Amino acid sequence: MPRPVSATVSVSALAHNLAAVRRHLDQTAAAASGLPPSIWAVIKANAYGHGIEQAVAGFSKAQGLAMLDLDEAVRCRESGWGGPILLLEGFFNPSDLDIVDRYHLSITVHQREQLDMLARARLSRRVDIMLKLNSGMNRLGFSPAAYLAAHERAQLLQQQGTVGSIGKMTHFACADGPQGVSEQMAVFNSVTHKLPGPVSVCNSAATLRFAEIAVASENQAHWVRPGICLYGASPFADAEAASFGLKPAMSLRSEIIAVQELKAGDSVGYGALFRADRAMRVGIVACGYADGYPRHAATGTPVAVAGIRTRLVGRVSMDMLIVDLDPIPAAGVGTPVSLWGEDGPSVDEVALAAGTIGYELLCALAPRVPVTRDV
Repeated sequence: MPRPVSATVSVSALAHNLAAVRRHLDQTAAAASGLPPSIWAVIKANAYGHGIEQAVAGFSKAQGLAMLDLDEAVRCRESGWGGPILLLEGFFNPSDLDIVDRYHLSITVHQREQLDMLARARLSRRVDIMLKLNSGMNRLGFSPAAYLAAHERAQLLQQQGTVGSIGKMTHFACADGPQGVSEQMAVFNSVTHKLPGPVSVCNSAATLRFAEIAVASENQAHWVRPGICLYGASPFADAEAASFGLKPAMSLRSEIIAVQELKAGDSVGYGALFRADRAMRVGIVACGYADGYPRHAATGTPVAVAGIRTRLVGRVSMDMLIVDLDPIPAAGVGTPVSLWGEDGPSVDEVALAAGTIGYELLCALAPRVPVTRDV
């Protein structure tokens, strides 16, 4: 019999979250008397740990999909996705363009070397590109001083039949915080406002809080790129996913595999980090950091046992963690445990207690954890 730890991915929750984002965008556009933007559902990193095939099914009503990995893009096509696919980091060497061409992918172009490779490429059809501006995040993108020259070169490749549409793109560093997007948006507008082509600037945080900047017009198409919110987690430290009408798409569950009776002063786990201040019962749960649960989760991290909230105690080990059973006196071996998801704490709550973000926990789900698809 396998260990009882498992994850469930809800395709219906993925679809629900996409629909919630769609409604928000439609309402924002209506209030601004504009057109709603199209959605690239971001499914990078194996769809944030949820699985490419599950994401393709759950996001079937998105206008496009966006990711980093060529192999994942191919899996989308093989799963039946016929719409646009955007490679968010573009391509890395000339041989990648063979796959881009064969599977009709769109690419982000963020550096001169990519334009050089496109100029030498022999493609069977035009490739649509999003030309990325570094508006202040200082990761990828042409500088404001270099952007217009890059755009002119892309237009030359367009005239030569290599490039199709040329879009304008940037990425926000502080859309989830008080600094917001105004400074970067001002840079973006100052550089690109006279250039034709579709626009894409909004990640999850900007899509939820600054959707008005993505409202399209009859002569200017916009695309948003929501990621984490589509999986039912929040991009914000000060707002829960549920406040946006989002549902958790991944649930991580296990069972109690042993019970220990502690006396006052007894410790549990490596390093004896937790000592009981009274007689208490603790449950040993079959899940640890080798399954993707964060080792740095501290005593007090929320867990649900038989649907009742309790807490993690002691240090998480490779294959096990320990929970306080005092709030659940009937719990014993075989009692179900929800570590995060629809019947337990949110992944954001667990992440906050562990000093990290929900993105990391979802993406860190280990390959040894079996994943069940729940329609």
